[in-house]
Amino acid sequence: MNAVISAKGLSKHYGKQAAVDNISFDIPAGRIVGLIGPNGSGKTTTLKAALGLVPFEGELKVLGLDPRTQRDELMQDVCFIADVAILPRWLRVSEAIDFVAGVHPRFDREKAERYLAITKLKPSMKVKSMSKGMVVQLHLALVMAIDAKLLVLDEPTLGLDIIYRKQFYQNLLEDYFDEQKTIIITTHQVEEVEHILTDLMFIRDGKIILAASMDEVGERYTEVMVPHDKVNAANALLPIDRRTVFGKSVMLFDGVPRAQLSGLGETRNISVADLFVATMKGSYA
Repeated sequence: MNAVISAKGLSKHYGKQAAVDNISFDIPAGRIVGLIGPNGSGKTTTLKAALGLVPFEGELKVLGLDPRTQRDELMQDVCFIADVAILPRWLRVSEAIDFVAGVHPRFDREKAERYLAITKLKPSMKVKSMSKGMVVQLHLALVMAIDAKLLVLDEPTLGLDIIYRKQFYQNLLEDYFDEQKTIIITTHQVEEVEHILTDLMFIRDGKIILAASMDEVGERYTEVMVPHDKVNAANALLPIDRRTVFGKSVMLFDGVPRAQLSGLGETRNISVADLFVATMKGSYA
């Protein structure tokens, strides 16, 4: 098995509307992939197809299995954190831990309790008495304590404050991730995950418009702050995006050697957030 997820001609339609439109990609093991796109771009549908939650057309293998026909076997090695944590209101924290420990052979009770120890959650607390953020914390603790080969995170820290969000991603790196595991993250808080990503996939209108490692992104894209007297020369190299910062032109180039651009002004690597905005211009119209 060369890829944890391998898609060929993957499509999903709702009526005549293509939510996912004939996409192909491979995700190898030991990667942390950011699947980034605007609302309605197809990212959640792509994840649901991989998890066997929606029917689809085309070929899709996850951990060598077909999610449509082998979902029970697949979910032994997959964990999924959705953007909305739904837990019974009567459930206590201790009961939630007991339940998951009883149904999943790879659940680590000690790890779950370690995650909960950095929160304000207590074993006797019921879901109905928790804030939205606390419910998310409990859900994350339960799922993160399962030793799965593939972890799928769909807006995992929605509703959490910035301190816990940063702690969550730190725990993800220190306590969960290794070369045998793969993590796929969708989030609108791109700046908070950029430092942990190994790969980037941009999706728009159901199509993958960028799929590259973070190293490739750094080599391929260069931002240049261009002074007024160099604007014409910079335009001749066909920047893919332009914006103005403090009265100066900031231009984004794709595939132009940095040595060639250095004579036009200050060069720098572009952030994932700025690359996303540049690539998605017009998507929110």
